[in-house]
Amino acid sequence: MATITANVRAQVAAKPITAEASVVTSLAARRTVAIARFATGFIFLWAFLDKTFGLGFSTPVERAWINGGTPAQGFLNSEAVSGPFKGIFQAIATPLTDVLFMAGMLGVGLAVMLGIGMRVAAVAGSAIMFFMWMAEFPMIWGTGSTNPVVDYHIIYALMLIVFVALAAGETWGLGAQWRKLPIVQKNHWLI
Repeated sequence: MATITANVRAQVAAKPITAEASVVTSLAARRTVAIARFATGFIFLWAFLDKTFGLGFSTPVERAWINGGTPAQGFLNSEAVSGPFKGIFQAIATPLTDVLFMAGMLGVGLAVMLGIGMRVAAVAGSAIMFFMWMAEFPMIWGTGSTNPVVDYHIIYALMLIVFVALAAGETWGLGAQWRKLPIVQKNHWLI
């Protein structure tokens, strides 16, 4: 145990790394987190691509955004939306909601996959996931959820937060270069 601790300290001392990155010092662990980051980012990016072009996985081509489909409105006015907030979500179903949702999915997906702007992406992505969780409101019996509290929306939001905490964008991403940009140095919330 003392040898492992000494090796970790030697690795940390040999190469300056950010405070967040020092939490995970194993190369294998950092690469594993990077792979999880790519997968999570691709979930957001794929949703954007499928809804934009109707790739046929969850969106048929005739309901694609480029063919006049309404990705957010379609969801918010569907039977998938349930619970005490159904009326609120249906009231905000507008073309602006479609644009904001799609911009959010594209922005979060690209930022997470590139490893840049991870704080903003984590906040935006977590907000999207929270609102989708609220719209589907799994806490009501019979909504089709397998867990009334923690479903995939919550897991995705938590993963985004973990990526920020571990500076995951610096492994196989552009996070380290992004941090050095003057605008990011002046505005740490952009990290």
